[in-house]
Amino acid sequence: MSAALARIPTIVLGGTGYVAGELLRLIAGHPQLELAGILSDSQPGEPVAKAFAHLAPVYPQTKFSSQAEIEQLVALHPQSAIFSAAPHGASAALIDRLLTVAEAAGTTPRVVDISADFRYSTDAAYAAVYKHAHGAPARLPQFSCAVPEHLAQATTPHIAHPGCFATAILLASVPLLKLGLVSPQLFVTGITGSTGSGRKPTDGTHHPQRHSDLYAYNALAHRHTPEVTACALAASGVAADFHFVPHSGPFARGIHVTVQAQLHTPQAAADLVAAFQQFYAHSPFVHVGAQAPRIKDVAGSAYARLSVASNGRSVAVMSVIDNLNKGAAGGALQWMNRLLDLPETSGLTAPAAGWT
Repeated sequence: MSAALARIPTIVLGGTGYVAGELLRLIAGHPQLELAGILSDSQPGEPVAKAFAHLAPVYPQTKFSSQAEIEQLVALHPQSAIFSAAPHGASAALIDRLLTVAEAAGTTPRVVDISADFRYSTDAAYAAVYKHAHGAPARLPQFSCAVPEHLAQATTPHIAHPGCFATAILLASVPLLKLGLVSPQLFVTGITGSTGSGRKPTDGTHHPQRHSDLYAYNALAHRHTPEVTACALAASGVAADFHFVPHSGPFARGIHVTVQAQLHTPQAAADLVAAFQQFYAHSPFVHVGAQAPRIKDVAGSAYARLSVASNGRSVAVMSVIDNLNKGAAGGALQWMNRLLDLPETSGLTAPAAGWT
């Protein structure tokens, strides 16, 4: 097999959650990534298919690995891809340990962290939001945080992928700010599916409670708002003030976000749609159109759909993504493709299921 077609050993951390399951599904269809190990502290040695029955056809014999086994893999392979879907607060120390092992062995893994642990540039900024000390502050300069569409080239060896709500909000907001179209006061309403709350059932995700219902939570106090503010500033150069009200929706996958702001000068909706289309002209996973986007058109895919409305004085941008894919596993894989100098779209071009 030629070097160009060599399979890259791939490791997933935090193995039994929904995002890890989505990562495993995407890796199974990737032309150059090959699963080498998946870490589960709670289920080492147990079959992956036991936790993810839908993945049994592609991982019939694969078992969860212990941390010691994962460390051996990192030390063994000269190059590897590491995705961390470990919980916030645990991911940083785990990544730090694996990078320390790699440094001692002279190997060069690339890491994309899907937790919040490397989304802030300082440990103080992280601690202010999460109310505990950062697990590996010395590693923070090794990570950049942005959605792929807003950072042409990473200047760090590793990436922190923004959260799912943040991804949808940033895709809608950054063009408004960077193009100087609006005042920097943005009002955001977002609705997320139940998988965004993780696999462990809670009052907010338990189906009888959530079915046929819609309700807000953490209004104007959601923990990802500072992350959105920081990423928007880095991507646009504008210090904006986000007023965010998240909602829980009665569906499993997907996020629908509406961002509203006051226009600096009157703009017709058609002109704003054209401006967004030009802004994302070279972004293969972002589609901008005149029709309001629907979650069913992106659920299960790495694509985002946006539309723009205007009454001449204010603008509303609607943004839909799949929270597990574009907002987490798919966005992380898009970044990993870049870090490994692979085509950005590798393993990610499958369309949405359509009738989920």
